[in-house]
Amino acid sequence: MRQNIRNVSPMSNEGRNAYVIEHLTNAMLDLLKEKPINDISISELVDKAQVGRASFYRNYTCKEDILKMYLNKLFKELQADWDKDSNAPLSEQLKKLIMHFENNRSFYELLNNRGLAYLLKDTILDIFKLNPECEMAEAYVKAFAAYALYGWVDIWFQRGMKESADEIAELFKKCGL
Repeated sequence: MRQNIRNVSPMSNEGRNAYVIEHLTNAMLDLLKEKPINDISISELVDKAQVGRASFYRNYTCKEDILKMYLNKLFKELQADWDKDSNAPLSEQLKKLIMHFENNRSFYELLNNRGLAYLLKDTILDIFKLNPECEMAEAYVKAFAAYALYGWVDIWFQRGMKESADEIAELFKKCGL
C-alpha cells in the first residue's frame, strides 16, 4: 500500500523518514535473498516496501546506499562497544569485530553471497577516516590498518565464516599483530 493523505500517520517528518528507511531496508534485504541487486528495480523495491518512489530518492541515490546506511548503523553500534574499552589489545578489538559479524551473520553472508562485500570495505575506510589529505605517515598507517582489516574479514567471509572470534583473535596474536 502506497502512502497517501488518508494513510500517512500524523508522526513527525523524522518519524516518517525512519519508517521509510526501515521499510526500504527490509524490502532490500528480502529481495536480495531472492536475486542479485542488479536484478532489483527501484519500482520493485518501493512496491515491496510500500512507499512512494520519491521516498526512495529523498533518502538514497542508488540501491547500494540502502545497504551502506544499514552497514553504518551496525558499525555505529560496534564503535560504541569499541569505545568502551579503547585500550584493549588489538586482538581483543578484532575479536569484538568478528563477534559483531557472527551476531549479524545472515546479513553479512547475504552481502558476501551477492558480491557486495566491497561495501564493507568502504565502511571500514570511513571508520579509519582515510583520505588523501592526511599527513603522509598517518595516511599510510591508516591505509595499512584499514585494508589489512578488510583483507582478514574478506578471507574469513570467503572461507565461510567458519573460524570463531576466539580463533581469529588467537591467530592475530600468533602473527604478532
